[in-house]
Order: sequence, then structure tokens, then C-alpha cells
Amino acid sequence: MTPLLLGHRGTPKMHLENTMPGFQAALDAGLDGVELDVRRLKDGTLVIHHDEHLKDGRALPEMNAAELPDYVPTLDEVLEWAADTGAYLNVELKYERAWPDDRVARTLNAIRAHGLAGRVIVSSFNPLLLAAARQHAPEIERGFLYHRSYRLGPLDLVPLVLRGLGAAASHPHHTLIDAALMAGARAGGWRVNTWTVNNPAEVLRLEALGVSALIGDRPDVLLVSR
Repeated sequence: MTPLLLGHRGTPKMHLENTMPGFQAALDAGLDGVELDVRRLKDGTLVIHHDEHLKDGRALPEMNAAELPDYVPTLDEVLEWAADTGAYLNVELKYERAWPDDRVARTLNAIRAHGLAGRVIVSSFNPLLLAAARQHAPEIERGFLYHRSYRLGPLDLVPLVLRGLGAAASHPHHTLIDAALMAGARAGGWRVNTWTVNNPAEVLRLEALGVSALIGDRPDVLLVSR
């Protein structure tokens, strides 16, 4: 099966990351969709931005929507764009604090409101956020992000987390993926979506192993086999 190809925060080598021009450029280049990051402003507005601070140093949790620069889109803007274009979205809930806040439910409610439950996967490094997502909207798929192995002696903890979350997909960093990881994912019934893949040879290796989605900064690299 041909994997989904997703722009990492859009097309960050061509446009400012997590912006509407970057997202549209990913689709125009032939990708299937984008990966993006959700954060919360002081007034509760959900916005698309990776870091907690803007480049000018202002902290998003201390800002209101009226203070937001034009280049930072809101979650609703991006969801409306995805509904119009058919883009697939990997929506990452940033690890702002250990315990879930209203950002989880409000993100899922917005996805539902735009009719995108079947074209979105919600991901996070924080399993507590994903557990809250499962409770609030079990029909919206979840993927657990991780960048290193998690073991307790001989026991691999990642499958336990995936089962506990009712996750649809495992989201490991691409350097963790080998035949054994893929075999374990198939046995558990999980897709494998991986990031951030910017080398053509690595794209071909991962496709040969059978990953379900590749996330990268450069559309031309992701499209090497198409």
C-alpha cells in the first residue's frame, strides 16, 4: 500500500512553518496532507504553532487572539482549509503540561464540527492527552509519538501504551524503525507513521518496510518513489 505523505509543519524549507501558504504548498507539490501543532492562547483560542514562544519572544499562553500575528493560523482556519481541499491532517497536541486541559476536547470538537473525523489522526508525546482524547472522541484516531525506546528490563513498554490508548498508529522517529518494529506493529494491529524523513534513501527504506505514513520537510524527497 502506498504510504501517506505529509508535510512536516507544511513545507518549512520553502515557507514559514505552520502557516497557510506552507500547508497549501505541500498539497500543490503532491503531498496528501500535513502535520501541524496545536497550542492554546491565554483567551483559549487554539492556534497552530510549534514553539511556546513567537520569534519575537512573546509567549503564546500569555497572548490573546487580537495580539496574534497574521502568519499564525487558528485551528479553525486550518480545519476549514482541510475540509475544502481534502487534505489529511496529523494534529499534534503539544506537551504543554502533564495533565490534559480543555485543549483536548476543544480540538476534537472542532475536528468533528468540520466533518474531518475520518481524515485526521491526533498525536502526542503525552499519553495522558491521548487517553483524554480517547475518552472524549473515540472515533478520532490517535497516534503515540516517541523518539527513543522505552523498556523496563526486557519489556518493551510502547505496545502496552498503544494498547492502553486504543491507538490506531505508532509514531516513532524514523531511526527507530526496523523489520522487528514493523512486525510488532503488524501483530498489534497498528499502523506506523514516522517523522522527520528528509533523505531519499531513507524514504525508500521505510516504504520497503511498509510504513503507513512519512512526514518530512521536503516534498521532493518524500515523492522520490512516485
